[in-house]
Amino acid sequence: MLISGIQPCTLLDFPEKTACIVFTPGCNFRCSYCHNPEFVLPELIGKLRESFIPEETFFRFLDRRQDLLDGVVVTGGEPTLMPDLLNFLRKVKDRGFKTKLDTNGNRPAVLRRALEDGLLDYVAMDVKTSLTEYKNLAGPLADPSKIAESVEILKTSPVQSEFRSTIMQELHPQFVLDGMAELLCGAKTLYLQKFRPDVVLKEDAYGYHPFSDAEMSSIADFFRRTVPNVIIRT
Repeated sequence: MLISGIQPCTLLDFPEKTACIVFTPGCNFRCSYCHNPEFVLPELIGKLRESFIPEETFFRFLDRRQDLLDGVVVTGGEPTLMPDLLNFLRKVKDRGFKTKLDTNGNRPAVLRRALEDGLLDYVAMDVKTSLTEYKNLAGPLADPSKIAESVEILKTSPVQSEFRSTIMQELHPQFVLDGMAELLCGAKTLYLQKFRPDVVLKEDAYGYHPFSDAEMSSIADFFRRTVPNVIIRT
């Protein structure tokens, strides 16, 4: 599997676990506010290619941390684009580590197979917007029907999961929030994230504005009508 970067330790990205993070290159979305453009845009990925980490090097790193880490987070980019993702997850599980997948939900068949094969212990799925607005926000490769399928897979799976949404004034008016609440109805946990214009994919995203703390609190209360556990992530 292509590995574009590794974060050796995180206490935040895998709930109740000490983990490392594996980044994969490439994404089928083009969200203007993406904070990892170096793992999304082909021209930036090309500049990093010489520094990609061989899979065997990663597993040597992991084998030396048997008593230090509980799990591995696989993120991107979009990991489900990797044709050997399932084999990679299986190698991690065979070493006794827990696995967490971060995904945009656009490849539900891969998600379903990983869950059915027992290769995942936790899944975090980004819900970008309402189904009607997905292509406008994420680009032409976004498939609303596949997003909806992935949401339903996670709602009904016994594997622990969360949904997360980065929201901003320009992209998330009330009619969009209404659609997102309908899509997520029955989900267990939603994390709301305030937009930060630190690093973005497209220049126009620097003009987006975060909601205020009071507005975020009000939006969280709105989502609690359909999702019992809504948390504002700072």
